[in-house]
Amino acid sequence: MNNSELMDGCTLAPYWWDDVPRPHLPDAPLPPTIDVAVVGAGYTGLHAALQTARGGRSTLVFDAEDAGWGCSSRNGGQVSTSIKPTFDQLARRHGPQRAFDILKEGQRSLAWIAEFVRTEGIDCNFGQVGRFHAAHNAAQYEALTARITSQPKGLEVDAFAVSRAEQRQELGSDLYWGGVVYTQHCSVHPARYHQGLLERVLSAGAQVVARCPVQAITREGALFRLSTPKGTVLARNVVIATNGYTGKLTPWLQRRVIPIGSYMIATEPLPQALMDRLFPTNRIVSDTRKVVYYYRSSPDRRSVLFGGRVSHRETDPRISGPKLHADLVQLFPDLENTRISHSWCGFVAYTFDELMHVGQHDGMHYAMGYCGAGVGTSSYFGMRLGQQVLGLNEGATALDGLAFETRPLYTGNPWFLAPSVAYYRWRDSRPV
Repeated sequence: MNNSELMDGCTLAPYWWDDVPRPHLPDAPLPPTIDVAVVGAGYTGLHAALQTARGGRSTLVFDAEDAGWGCSSRNGGQVSTSIKPTFDQLARRHGPQRAFDILKEGQRSLAWIAEFVRTEGIDCNFGQVGRFHAAHNAAQYEALTARITSQPKGLEVDAFAVSRAEQRQELGSDLYWGGVVYTQHCSVHPARYHQGLLERVLSAGAQVVARCPVQAITREGALFRLSTPKGTVLARNVVIATNGYTGKLTPWLQRRVIPIGSYMIATEPLPQALMDRLFPTNRIVSDTRKVVYYYRSSPDRRSVLFGGRVSHRETDPRISGPKLHADLVQLFPDLENTRISHSWCGFVAYTFDELMHVGQHDGMHYAMGYCGAGVGTSSYFGMRLGQQVLGLNEGATALDGLAFETRPLYTGNPWFLAPSVAYYRWRDSRPV
């Protein structure tokens, strides 16, 4: 099947938007003053806004696009503990106690989002399905099994190894060398989750203004003036929640996050017997490549949702779709003649130390840099950020006060990304 046939009838928008189109919000006038202004209506911004609105602060949320237009409705719907560095790596940088505390925050974020969805009654296909983290070579399998058998005391998570011989019990592919199942990891319909969160923010009394980019933020005494195409607003507190879409509005933050396009496809509906063979346990899946693949079945178990990085530089979903399909077929040869129903991309934010960051700069609060694993942590740290704005002690996190690194000559354009991706692709292709 050629690329034209593969993409015949393909929608160049997220699969999730079929169920949950971008919300239509009333075009209300801006208030002249507000207690809290939030820039960004994704998970981070809305969770911060929910805390401040329920805490009695008048709250206004801005978004340059429709609410949730960015990665909050474009991600793969996988929820994990989300802290990428290991205990040993963190201990070398920050000491063993800080390392423990940071990893514990990741574990709390997973438990917290599950409880939030349950107590708020958000209908978003949330389930504790577990993750199969697959080893792309024999050395990685040994490293994975060693890691789960020597977990730091107090940070143990429920996990078990799956050998290459047993792999078909978890995944209908022979490409990997086995892997590890993390039983507590979860799946979610990201757009349904965002919509439920948005509804609760609005019900709490906050105002959300879509298609209204904040063009400038300036200090006026103890207040901040936010300039937009719809007018200006004076705010006592400002929250920056722009993550992979952080730009020239906040140049200090722009220099500290690396926007990276992550690309996804959905297949046309597949026979149930085939889906049962490919995903017999319905787990979410990722692998040990540095240039990682992540995938799962759709909530209705009719389609495969497959994501990853397919080019050295940013590209177009028309181009990335067939490339992702070719990688998918390497995993699942049965899908060679399956068409692509959706192809899309979104921007995640990496950081130079592979940690998300929470803090203040120039008096403005921020949380960002989830390194491609932010469904749970963006929600959790957005909530903590809202508590910090309210001055609550429980808003403190293990990430507070960590240096937010940048690099010389970096201003927000990741010129080093193409050679880095090329190098890691080469490294991933090696047998050890």
